[in-house]
Amino acid sequence: MTSIRGAYPVLITPMNKAQEIDWGGVKNNVNYFADQGVAGLVINGSTGEFVSLSKEEKFQMVETVLKEVNGRLPVIVGTAAETTKETIEYTKQAEASGADCALIINPYYMKPKEEEIYYHFKEVSDSVNIPIMLYNNPFTSGVDMSTELMLKISKECEKVTHIKESSGDIRKVRDLSRLGSTEIFCGAEELVMESYLVGATGWISVAGNVVPKLVTDMFNHFQNGELEKAWEINDRILPLCAFLEGSGKYVQIVKRAMELTGQAGGPSRYPRLGLTPEEDQKLKDILSNLSAVSQF
Repeated sequence: MTSIRGAYPVLITPMNKAQEIDWGGVKNNVNYFADQGVAGLVINGSTGEFVSLSKEEKFQMVETVLKEVNGRLPVIVGTAAETTKETIEYTKQAEASGADCALIINPYYMKPKEEEIYYHFKEVSDSVNIPIMLYNNPFTSGVDMSTELMLKISKECEKVTHIKESSGDIRKVRDLSRLGSTEIFCGAEELVMESYLVGATGWISVAGNVVPKLVTDMFNHFQNGELEKAWEINDRILPLCAFLEGSGKYVQIVKRAMELTGQAGGPSRYPRLGLTPEEDQKLKDILSNLSAVSQF
């Protein structure tokens, strides 16, 4: 099984002015990140607007990215859906296309109870042969899974090998790392170093779209015991992470940042609106401050 560790940018879905997917831009961005030396990629995630894509578009995204990557680096595919049946279908398609792992959040509209979440992951795990990264994000799903539930799922659902913890509660990262046997990934942009320090072995990174080399170097420095260097990068990118977390427009921010750094971005699908002039200027200021000390 492919080792899944490190900082993984969770990619946007580039679009043209008509808000249709820019497939050439998808390929461009994949090659850009591969050239930057990232640990791997995540597609069809929240940053990729997966809830705004049709089933056919999601499937085509998986096929296009896996073909373009061509085994150069691991690819995690978001396969979440509102029903267990659909989640299994999406996960099987990702598996058949050669994905290395499926990222799955609990059904996000019905607000399932803990026994329903357990059943959901058990059914998916028993139906596929691909590793699964369980995803806890109460801000988007409306449910904050307990540490006990996540430990039970990871223990009793064979294919669940990783957990992405995005609640912002560092105690959960700590306890999952110490008490469980799965790999824990940070999903909170402002708690990355803290998560590494309590046992996380990766980061599903929104900021990684904007500063892929920095988030990669940060993880590598940490792994090498070079904590001062890792903290230095953390402090450097923290204003970007805070802007992404606090803006309510993380998708639009990343798409605009991609454009400003010469990659494919474009608009988001309505009802997501673009950045205001003030937000755009704030992003430019953040990138300008980074440019003096980073890869730009």
